Amino acid sequence: MLNLGLEQFNDKRILLLQGPVGPFFRRLAKDLRQAGGEVYKVNFNAGDWLFYPSGAFNYRGTMEEWPAWFETLIGDLGVDVVLLFGDCRPIHQAAHAIALRYGIEIGVFEEGYVRPDYITLEPFGVNGYSRLPRNPEHYQGEPPAKLVKRVVGNTYWYMVWYSFCYFALGALGKPLFRHYRHHRPLTLWEGLPWIRSVWRKLWYRFTERSVPKRLLSEWDQHYFLVPLQVHNDSQITVHTEMSGVEHFIEATIHSFAQHAPSDTLLVFKHHPMDRGYSDYSTLIRTLARGAGIEGRVWYIHDQHLPTLLDHTRGVVVINSTVGLSALLHDAPTKVCGKALYDFPGLTYQGGLDRFWQEAPEAIPDPSLFYRFLQHLVARTQLNGSFYKRLKLEGSHAGLAWPKPSRAAATERDGAGAHTTKMQEFAGDRLNESPAPEPGHSGAVQTKEGERTAPSRSAARRK
Repeated sequence: MLNLGLEQFNDKRILLLQGPVGPFFRRLAKDLRQAGGEVYKVNFNAGDWLFYPSGAFNYRGTMEEWPAWFETLIGDLGVDVVLLFGDCRPIHQAAHAIALRYGIEIGVFEEGYVRPDYITLEPFGVNGYSRLPRNPEHYQGEPPAKLVKRVVGNTYWYMVWYSFCYFALGALGKPLFRHYRHHRPLTLWEGLPWIRSVWRKLWYRFTERSVPKRLLSEWDQHYFLVPLQVHNDSQITVHTEMSGVEHFIEATIHSFAQHAPSDTLLVFKHHPMDRGYSDYSTLIRTLARGAGIEGRVWYIHDQHLPTLLDHTRGVVVINSTVGLSALLHDAPTKVCGKALYDFPGLTYQGGLDRFWQEAPEAIPDPSLFYRFLQHLVARTQLNGSFYKRLKLEGSHAGLAWPKPSRAAATERDGAGAHTTKMQEFAGDRLNESPAPEPGHSGAVQTKEGERTAPSRSAARRK
């Protein structure tokens, strides 16, 4: 889908469903029309309407009636392409199945697998539904890709403002869309967790001020890092057999207590975007005490993730794309759910019980990883942001779409491309910068500069 650029939408009838919070879909619609497409939009709540107030269908029926309504709509409009944000939302799951049955092309937007400066757009599905190959042989012969990236800058406060406006009007406008059920609470009370998040961040900064020094000196290469995901992440509810974050924590502590070396720590890192919603301190403390390892289980919050990855013995995730960052830092990684990067040569393929002992020998293949990463960026990542536009002439959404000729040349003549943006991920191995706010955001985050420590593979060669 990315290889053909915006021109692929010429003479196409495009239906936009629910997008990210903010005006992104309205701006994208202007680019699609500019490219020769005919664009339609469906709003489901007052928050959707706020950012796309005109020229849209406002669906006010029940969720049970939605599939039939959608099927009639795409038939009446003669839709060729459906674009949506997040393929695990109930309204999108139903629409996806119907569009697939009718042979309609589906494009799924999601936050970038590689951040900052990228968003994801894949045909059919993202994350666990992605159709990227899961076998290492596919990437071994991957030629270098000529990729150019523009820096977007800090997007955090744009996202916060758009989220506030979306949820506030979504809550106030419920009488106009009384049957709509959002995938997360759509109320004015949604602002309280964000307030709680601020003071918790300050509190953890004070109470955990000695954590980095202790981990990087006393426990260097002797702790296992477990980055937690947001409690209502669809990656957990759809793409894993775990019943939730609590189930994952319990299973991990139980396995660690029975099988990990006695001189290692288990370090859970809370997701920064979930700081105001969840607190697992009591659960973790109770489970650790019951397993007899209370002093060997830590629960931390806002420490610099890239530095932690440089000094960990191994990483355990459900299926967060933070696993990509772990692979970037040579960290042995065990995936407990379904992830697009979980295949031999990159991640540990044995069971969790064995991982604790075998992690030091499970270092990812750096050559395979970088070939996979450049493929991932070239085929699924658009340079830009949902919340802050790149300043590009003629672009309303501020996305740097590839030119069809350049994409085709990359595929035909990729072996001749020598100066690539992907080389920034290789060679000296780049240090990650702290995200503007979302500490570990679940994706590769890169910035030019020196690494905080030598790579694990280099250390092993010495």
